[in-house]
Amino acid sequence: MAQVFPKCSNTVATASIIGGLIFLGALGGIADRLNRSPWYSNANVAIEQTVPFSHKHHVQDIGLDCRYCHTSVEESSFAGIPPTKTCMNCHSEIWKDADILEPVRESYKNNTPLKWVRVHDLPDYVYFDHSVHINKGIGCVSCHGRVDEMPLMWREHTLHMSWCLKCHRDPEEHVRPKDKVFDMTWHPDADDPDIRARLMEEYDIQGRTSCSACHR
Repeated sequence: MAQVFPKCSNTVATASIIGGLIFLGALGGIADRLNRSPWYSNANVAIEQTVPFSHKHHVQDIGLDCRYCHTSVEESSFAGIPPTKTCMNCHSEIWKDADILEPVRESYKNNTPLKWVRVHDLPDYVYFDHSVHINKGIGCVSCHGRVDEMPLMWREHTLHMSWCLKCHRDPEEHVRPKDKVFDMTWHPDADDPDIRARLMEEYDIQGRTSCSACHR
């Protein structure tokens, strides 16, 4: 009986299988890169707001403490968005006629909240508590980056689960004295390199990596 398939069929079949596996692997790699890119995660992409609020100006130039606006950050899971009254505490006197602040004045006059766009917006299935992290000595800069250098706010990190787990597996790198949590420039002194190890014990910090820690 005549041969149904040509002699090269085995070679073609093998090459097709290998080529298909390489293609799927490459496709998976591309998908992973896209997932971590600013295009998907919005990391390092400045977010437009109703009012172009500059953390750099208010934190670094003026010296406002984070807690002046984010009043509930030490006691609540949510850091808090300041009401317009907080803005007007200063801007009823400073830049009170600036065109750029018209939405703020309008909000205050009509008693309607400003519509801010959440920059660090986690999915509903993720549980995150600001107060827990702050009271364990984790600085704002660990998650939010150098906010005091941001003329417009952006997400410094991807906020992917792998990024969170990296810190949860080795939290010592991010621990600092509780009175330095809001200090954007704090680093351990050269003459006290073991301070973070001592704080890990003092604050009873455990590396929590179980699913229930973040998914409840």
